[in-house]
Amino acid sequence: MRIIAKRTLREFWKKHRLAKKSLEAWYEDIKISTWQSPQDIKNQYRNASFINDNRVVFNIKGNKYRIIVKINYAQQIAYIRFVGTHKEYDTIDAKII
Repeated sequence: MRIIAKRTLREFWKKHRLAKKSLEAWYEDIKISTWQSPQDIKNQYRNASFINDNRVVFNIKGNKYRIIVKINYAQQIAYIRFVGTHKEYDTIDAKII
């Protein structure tokens, strides 16, 4: 899976140093994944939540942080739409971000 853009993660962990290792691990894990459907994601990440328009919410570091990714299964691309704390996540509309 190609991930666009790692820079988003780097910018976040510059502000939240405790998130760095977990975000790097998530990135490396996703990079080697080949998902064909939401079920493939669910098999790998039981706590992933699915919302409209092929968006997936991943809980990071015990749900302290969240990442929203839009998946293009055909092209094997994961677009990072949001990375933030759980509190920041609660202030956005995950369905449209």
